[in-house]
Amino acid sequence: MQTVSAAVEELLVAAQRQDRLTVGVYESAKLMNVDPDSVVLCLLAIDEEEEDDIALQIHFTLIQSFCCDNDINIVRVSGMQRLAQLLGEPAETQGTTEPRDLHCLLVTVSWASDLPHPAQAPGPVFVNKVELAGLAPAQRSAMIGMSRGQPGGASFPGELF
Repeated sequence: MQTVSAAVEELLVAAQRQDRLTVGVYESAKLMNVDPDSVVLCLLAIDEEEEDDIALQIHFTLIQSFCCDNDINIVRVSGMQRLAQLLGEPAETQGTTEPRDLHCLLVTVSWASDLPHPAQAPGPVFVNKVELAGLAPAQRSAMIGMSRGQPGGASFPGELF
């Protein structure tokens, strides 16, 4: 069985390759205002040293609220450096370009009509933080369970942290 972090990594790489990944807090907010039905997953990324950033926490709170209202699944992750590696971000921008804001990523579907009707869709699933850094598979499995009721897993639905 695949671990959650490996599944998230594969999903992000595939979504980026298929041009179904929106990157950035503001870009994500714009998309969710225009076409929330096309969004199937919201990934919120933050590292420990950024936990005290009040502005970022306010953005996250607003995004999480919007996702709950629109039945969009939310995953919180840490490991910004690994996330940047996965998405092919340059190690150093050297003043030429500003790095992309990787704090919020949205995975979308190609056609919103393929989604189940909102009344039939399950509620949002909240997963505790998934570490994208190179943990051993056994450590990742212990950190977060992939299915409901698995020891070490997140509470469903409603536990954000």
